[in-house]
Amino acid sequence: MKEKVEAALEKIRPALQADGGGIELVDIVDGVVKVRLMGACQGCMGAQMTMKMGVEKVLKEEVPEIKSVEAV
Repeated sequence: MKEKVEAALEKIRPALQADGGGIELVDIVDGVVKVRLMGACQGCMGAQMTMKMGVEKVLKEEVPEIKSVEAV
């Protein structure tokens, strides 16, 4: 599952990098993906919306066994 999640994150990274940010996979536990937002995304007011409407949506589409995505 980790390889699938990393592949999906590769699709998301260019959009985050365009805004000066980034994302790193930290862990996957029982279908919960834990990621760390970096750069401009770290303190952004829209980070929570990016997580749910962007990152979680794409990851669930690409890897259906994912239950949720959490920022750590």
